[in-house]
Amino acid sequence: MAKEGIKVVAQNKKARHDYFIEQTLEAGIVLSGTEVKSIRLGKVNLKDSYATIEDGEVYLCGMHISPYEQGNIFNKDPLRDRKLLLHKYEINKLIGLTQQKGLTLIPLQLYFKRGKVKVELAVARGKKLYDKRRDIAERDAMREIDRKLKESMR
Repeated sequence: MAKEGIKVVAQNKKARHDYFIEQTLEAGIVLSGTEVKSIRLGKVNLKDSYATIEDGEVYLCGMHISPYEQGNIFNKDPLRDRKLLLHKYEINKLIGLTQQKGLTLIPLQLYFKRGKVKVELAVARGKKLYDKRRDIAERDAMREIDRKLKESMR
């Protein structure tokens, strides 16, 4: 994303490989000060993270934020669940979507927008192994076509 005021810190590249992305939305996230400092340094990992809905609130689970090195007693557990900030109607919509068979919530990227940490959350459907193979074959075919076109232009 090259939009104004947006600085992407971490991306979940594996998510686009493992899931069909149905819909995305932006959410704020509740963090402590040392976690924000660690995110600014890029010490965050979204791989294997997911979101759950409990008691009408959305939580991000499995996101690893390394402890801030200059931090002290204020450092938090790196793998703790973090609350996402969404409007009530967005949460209700997500509840309806995730109750459908096979849909889950996964974070796609973590970024700063006007000084605030935001998460791009996706409603996604898991891919089967043959879907992944088909995607790899299509990508390889496109790469080969581009290579041939480049050679013919010389």
